Amino acid sequence: MAVRTIKVDYLARVEGEGALRVVIRDGGVASAELKIFEPPRFFEAFLRGRAFSEAPDIVARICGICPVAYQMSAVQAIEDALGVDVGAPLRALRRLIYCGEWIESHTLHVYMLHAPDFLGYEGAVEMARDHGDAVRRGLALKKAGNAIISLLGGREIHPINVRVGGFYRTPRRCELQPLVEELKRARDAALETVRWAARFDFPDRERDYEFVALRHERDYPFYEGRIVSTSGLNIAPAEYDAHFEETQVEHSTALHAHMKNGGAYLVGPLARYNLNFDRLSRLAKDAAREAGLGPVCANPYRSIIVRAVEVLYACDEALRLIDAYEEPERPFVDVTARAGVGYGATEAPRGLLYHRYEITTDGMIKDARIVPPTSQNQPSIEEDLRRFIGGWLELPEADLRHRCEQTVRNHDPCISCATHFLRLEVEHAS
Repeated sequence: MAVRTIKVDYLARVEGEGALRVVIRDGGVASAELKIFEPPRFFEAFLRGRAFSEAPDIVARICGICPVAYQMSAVQAIEDALGVDVGAPLRALRRLIYCGEWIESHTLHVYMLHAPDFLGYEGAVEMARDHGDAVRRGLALKKAGNAIISLLGGREIHPINVRVGGFYRTPRRCELQPLVEELKRARDAALETVRWAARFDFPDRERDYEFVALRHERDYPFYEGRIVSTSGLNIAPAEYDAHFEETQVEHSTALHAHMKNGGAYLVGPLARYNLNFDRLSRLAKDAAREAGLGPVCANPYRSIIVRAVEVLYACDEALRLIDAYEEPERPFVDVTARAGVGYGATEAPRGLLYHRYEITTDGMIKDARIVPPTSQNQPSIEEDLRRFIGGWLELPEADLRHRCEQTVRNHDPCISCATHFLRLEVEHAS
């Protein structure tokens, strides 16, 4: 029995620390494990016993790349528990700050983490020597996204202006105007990014994924919507626990999420795109078609194009929101503590992010649950490895290892975000 093991002790160009182990037996892939070995971070435990008002600042520290996603899901869930409706102007501002995060996070992945796979470089630094104009374009795009977060969030990383009920301060209309010209340039750069990524050489690999994403009655989903799937699921965030569950696996400090019928599913750009193509702006739809994408894309290696399309959409949407902006009368609505359970789901750059909070009568967090995109995607990533790598077994060891890593990077896993446990049990032997 011929056995071959492909090991990657430390995955490069992903956010966080993880490893990869693929076992090949008798000419086929016998097993594939994305090994997440970062220590658990216990954010749910940190939240228990804290005032609900502290949650946005605490959860922002979960990720330096997508703190807005954690803040938006947290405030949405807590406001749901407390019966708070912030109104349209504040929801629009939350959508705008989310645009900034999609622009900066997707751009980081497209240019710095994923493009080197297609262009044959070890990393972005090596790629920059031959593709300096492209890298500069990516940096300018990311800067535009950061500018939105900085203005609305108070700073680029771990924003401090978000609160339950709205914002601590909302901008004057004149403060948003300086973003317009930068975003117009960013939109042009994003369009060129779609065209640039579309010229890459893509492996011919597809899967019949169970896609899961938010869907809004009008907009491409950032901040609000119902949870839908390609198999016909259509539920409110409050129903998430009835349809999805998390389990522990031996090789990962991240919980694995499955649908309760036992099936793996995929969240993220491919899921959003396939379930919401009709909600994209005309410019984004046209760019997707020009790039060779139809309304359906099931090739995860082409996810880099889909991310670029979402950057283009986010630039377009940010400009629309700024143009339509009406200053709210107050930066936040009053919030009164009461006992309740609330649910929130938003679309982080990497996919659906679910929060649930139980609040006590005095406004303390009794229980918290956070389900990040990477823990939901880990089973599907491992299935990609099992399905796709068998077609490359004739490659030299180094090239096969690269294909394995690229297959993981298709989904831009944020390993640090994924390392959460709901509880810790310690058994002492006498």
